[in-house]
Amino acid sequence: MTKRELIRLVLDGQKPPYVPWSFSFTVEAAEKLKTYYGVDDIEEPLGNHILGLGSDIGFFDNLGNDIFQDYFGVKWDRRAEKDIGIPVEVVLKEPALTGYEFPDPEHPRFFADIEKKITKYPDRFRLFRLGFSLYERAWTLRGMENLLMDFVTYPDFVQQLLEKIADYNIAQVRKACQYDIDGVYFGDDWGQQKGLIMGPKIWRKFIQPPLKRMYDTVRKECNKYLFIHSCGQVDSLFDDLVVMGLNCFNPFQPEVMDVHALLSKYRGRLTFHGGLSTQRTLPFGMPEEVRNETRRLLELGTEGSYILSPSHAVEGDVPLENMLVFIEEAQHQK
Repeated sequence: MTKRELIRLVLDGQKPPYVPWSFSFTVEAAEKLKTYYGVDDIEEPLGNHILGLGSDIGFFDNLGNDIFQDYFGVKWDRRAEKDIGIPVEVVLKEPALTGYEFPDPEHPRFFADIEKKITKYPDRFRLFRLGFSLYERAWTLRGMENLLMDFVTYPDFVQQLLEKIADYNIAQVRKACQYDIDGVYFGDDWGQQKGLIMGPKIWRKFIQPPLKRMYDTVRKECNKYLFIHSCGQVDSLFDDLVVMGLNCFNPFQPEVMDVHALLSKYRGRLTFHGGLSTQRTLPFGMPEEVRNETRRLLELGTEGSYILSPSHAVEGDVPLENMLVFIEEAQHQK
């Protein structure tokens, strides 16, 4: 059975011969692994089951002095946070789209690596990724505080903005589905440590309708598997998301969710990707604690509907030894 077939098996709610894994690392953490393995690309030694395609955070132009500009015109400060950065300038200064032109969703750069990566890793599950896919794209353009107020004071503008972003995403998904991919991943953080940022009422009124159009494009039009990433405590939305066609949820944070209870409740209906604590165990735990938590998750995943991973991209403050522990536990389970 190939890794590609194994992920499909898990997504379909069946019991796998072993628990698959797919790990990601921030720039600083990846450098530690590159040095340890003596490679420029850590994909080979990791042996991930999922092959990430496209660009989950988009493309950035270096403006100098650690300031980068994304494809939508937003400037990001990377002096402290090196992977994405912090937005430093509001593009939509008023609650209106007047004068703003959305970029080309079918620009060749989003698809340039697909065939090359598939050729290099033909046995892996092929997942096309779109980050900042709806709410996050809206707040980066408008500013988070502004957007949260706009939900109440300028609801028509918010609906217009979210629908335009959904149109952009749908166009990119349709183009991606012309390639031999297996699934589409949308990244969009709705949660905080306790509950939704905008609350469930606003989520269902404003975010769910354009989200459903995006999901229907993936599931009904393209017949692909649907993955999403949303940080925070968002499990109150799982029933809605399952009905909307979701196959796999990430990052499955143990700090804000009961991973054991939720996996037991949704097994066969929803697959979870994540679960290993990046807020507590990985940065602060001893190697044996990492080993024990990893083994518990692997045991939990033996019945299916689970893909092992830390609950987010591993940060640079995680000791190398702790990284190697969960990697080796995954690789040696067979």
